[in-house]
Amino acid sequence: MGSIGSNLQEVRRRIESTCAASGRDANSVTLLAVSKTFEAAAVREAFAAGARAFGENYVQEALAKVEALADLRAHLRWHLIGPLQSNKTRPVAEAFDWVHTVDRLKIAERLAAQRPAGLPPLDICLQVNVDGEASKSGVAPAELPALAEAVAALPRHRLRLRGLMSIPEPTSDAQAQRRQHRRLRELFEALRAGGLALDTLSMGMSADLEAAIAEGSTLVRVGSAIFGTRS
Repeated sequence: MGSIGSNLQEVRRRIESTCAASGRDANSVTLLAVSKTFEAAAVREAFAAGARAFGENYVQEALAKVEALADLRAHLRWHLIGPLQSNKTRPVAEAFDWVHTVDRLKIAERLAAQRPAGLPPLDICLQVNVDGEASKSGVAPAELPALAEAVAALPRHRLRLRGLMSIPEPTSDAQAQRRQHRRLRELFEALRAGGLALDTLSMGMSADLEAAIAEGSTLVRVGSAIFGTRS
């Protein structure tokens, strides 16, 4: 692995070449640098290399980084991409810009109620369990339309439903990767056809971002390819 800056350049190159091959504008894909388990100094280094959106899995660890990087707060977008329990919604509503892992109406209601009035609306993705694994969180595809309608009806000055997110089964088979991402895109398109104004498909990570972009991802969550292997 090179430096964080050179790694970021390489990931951007992968995004650009995949977009070119798919006939897409590279600016239509947001790069989310997944900084979980890495120190605030690594986030600062990635920021210096041009990264602006950062993904965190663990609420307490993330809050410590938000505080350590308070001088950069106006320039950073913090995304929660890990599981969220209802007893942790308040600090998340107060400190984050995005939450990708909402899979129950109760969580969305709490986030909306606890979002401070002076902040912009909290951007939300619904996490979908596309392959129906019992061990994985996420709303079942059959239950997604009802949940999406209910979340979209919450007060929009507090919470804004932006799209869908998934964490598919890891596989090195490019066709299998594309199939899993295609399922999420089809669910996304069905919701849009039903009248929901969604614009975000959060899918694709270090190992499968090409397959995700080819299937329409608008946001890829990349950790190890930027920061290195987690200890």
